Amino acid sequence: MNRKVKLSISKLLKFKGLNDSIKSLIYTGVSGLIIILFSFIAPKLVVVKNNLFIKSLEVKNESKSNLEKVLSGKEINQEQEDELDNIQVFEDIFEYEDVPTSTVRLSASTIKQLFNDTNYNLKNVREKKLVKPVSLELLPKEMKMIENTKERKNLFIQIVLPLVLEENNQIKLDRIKLFAILNRSNNSSAEKKWLNMKFKQYGVKNSDLLTLKIRMDQVPVSLAIAQAAKETGWGTSRFALEGNALFGQWTFSGNGIKPLEADNNKSHKVMKFQVLQASVRAYFRNLNTHSSYREFRKYRALQRDNDEKLDSLILADHLDKYAATGIEYTKILKQIIKQNLLKDFDDVKLLPNSELMKKII
Repeated sequence: MNRKVKLSISKLLKFKGLNDSIKSLIYTGVSGLIIILFSFIAPKLVVVKNNLFIKSLEVKNESKSNLEKVLSGKEINQEQEDELDNIQVFEDIFEYEDVPTSTVRLSASTIKQLFNDTNYNLKNVREKKLVKPVSLELLPKEMKMIENTKERKNLFIQIVLPLVLEENNQIKLDRIKLFAILNRSNNSSAEKKWLNMKFKQYGVKNSDLLTLKIRMDQVPVSLAIAQAAKETGWGTSRFALEGNALFGQWTFSGNGIKPLEADNNKSHKVMKFQVLQASVRAYFRNLNTHSSYREFRKYRALQRDNDEKLDSLILADHLDKYAATGIEYTKILKQIIKQNLLKDFDDVKLLPNSELMKKII
């Protein structure tokens, strides 16, 4: 039909008696008709484009149905096995380097007095299941000089416990937000931006929501304390006192502390941090993203899916790759947990220091 119109117009324009004014009028009319047709069709094209875009998002969010299968107790799919971009995964932890630290490192006696003044002791914690939000940036230098083993262990636990709870609380808030987003059919631009940030933090490729759900999870308090105790000798190691390194994580970059007994042919160092909280966050992120701990995350997800409490004694068995000693390392962790009754702290809560934190207590 358009072809016929084109031919008839062409013939009309070739008519010998047709002057320039009429030609101009015809051109104007044809142009106007094209503009009107375009104005009529364009909105429909936009609607079609938007529908296709929404459908593509819905296809992408098929992970929701997979997640529901997992939550209902069905078989868990394997999480991704892509290599991590460590710059992205640890970006928020590197930001701690820009945070100014306290100019004075508190002594052990000052910290003990602080805990006494705030009535923060482990006996009360075990009974009331509440922890004072006392966050220290550095360990006291005198940790080595505390001769009483029980006293030294108690002080170490009192320092590390709020830091671990703080990190678990943040992850709990993130999981609440994640599940709220998954339960909506449409997500805001702010929610999409938040999701993209979490995908980067947890090394998740292709916006895989199932992998994010598996990786973005808490670590049992007793397990975290046991590993910190093992890696630092209850806060007495050089790495802990000089570099705030509570978990003995390795680095092959220049920023770290070289072990005294390290082989000259080996280039690894122990990561150092500006503050203790950064060390705790790096430890959580390490367990939640590194391929060596995929089995740990798998069995943690199984406990979640069976509505069980996270059991540190079971999960410890799947941290054999954390140290060169393998299974022996996991046995030591379980021994530390049992001997020091660390599971007593798995269900304690950090007293809120903000309205936001009150919502999860």
